[in-house]
Amino acid sequence: MNQEKHKKILLINGVNLNLLGMREPEIYGSTTLKMLESHLVECGKACDIDLITMQSNREYEIVEAIHAAKQNNIEGIIINPGAFTHTSIAIRDAFLGVEIPFVEIHISNVFSRESFRHTSYLSDIANGVIVGCGLYGYELALLNITNIISNKYSNK
Repeated sequence: MNQEKHKKILLINGVNLNLLGMREPEIYGSTTLKMLESHLVECGKACDIDLITMQSNREYEIVEAIHAAKQNNIEGIIINPGAFTHTSIAIRDAFLGVEIPFVEIHISNVFSRESFRHTSYLSDIANGVIVGCGLYGYELALLNITNIISNKYSNK
């Protein structure tokens, strides 16, 4: 395969997602973040996608990764911002600044949880939002962002 034809997608996992497999397994399951990322990288390879992964509990590192994505020719982003979903105008502004299509994902159904989780600072500017599909939602997000960048599709 010609490396130049591979699409580059960035997967960002935000605050507390480093605890996957340990934190609230009744909600998030027993799969660790490392296991999830390895699986998704393999899924990406099957579709000629170079999936770059990162996780941070620091808002500014996520903002900087979004900024750098433009310079690194990232064509699409998948983000599970964790609790930053409900608090981060900075992450929202970073996405508006780089104009890279992105899909927001949440493992749990945030709408069946506490009311403060019902508000997202990203959903209205995202190209797609996947909620409550468990870890399978990441595969759906990967397929969705691939379709968006391949077909130049946008639901906006």
